[in-house]
Amino acid sequence: MIRLIYVMLLVLSLTTAAVQAKTLLILGDSLSAGYGLSQQQSWVYLLQQKLDHQDSGWTLVNASISGETSGGGLARLPALLKQHQPDYVLIELGANDGLRGFPIPQLESNLNAMVEQIKQQNSQAVLMQIRIPPNYGPRYTTQFTNLYAKVAEAQQIVLWPFFMETIALKQQWMQADGLHPNLEAQPVIADLMQPLVLQLK
Repeated sequence: MIRLIYVMLLVLSLTTAAVQAKTLLILGDSLSAGYGLSQQQSWVYLLQQKLDHQDSGWTLVNASISGETSGGGLARLPALLKQHQPDYVLIELGANDGLRGFPIPQLESNLNAMVEQIKQQNSQAVLMQIRIPPNYGPRYTTQFTNLYAKVAEAQQIVLWPFFMETIALKQQWMQADGLHPNLEAQPVIADLMQPLVLQLK
């Protein structure tokens, strides 16, 4: 009888652990790819270490590529969804679209298409707010910024704050190009992202 109870508790424990195990696919650009750094220095890697230390059950898959646009992310997404079958997908894309002055409707279409693909695979999409320098004037910049809340509301998905808003305020956290976070900034970003990941159900 005692052995039976032990076996049942073991099975229950394993089942609970399996339920808690979740995968977050990060579909981003150089800001998440660790531009100019090794993978072990990037915020995604550091965040995985923090989550592992907590026995959170989260696995992060970093599918970010430097220079990636929303169109590139859209093209790569089907294969990534099939390969990793994530519970959640964080879309951290659009900065390169904005820096190149791509049309806002094109970005909107790509973001919506990515979210719809994610939903079709029974995964949940999370969108990160992206902001860009005002290179193309206030009208373009405002439309770009407002687009993310528009897509999140229309798609009824979570919108996360842009981690670079905190990082870019301090020169000591930025690389010489003024666009990318440096080595010192990576653990700060990991700290910013940790509670957001843990809030996902």
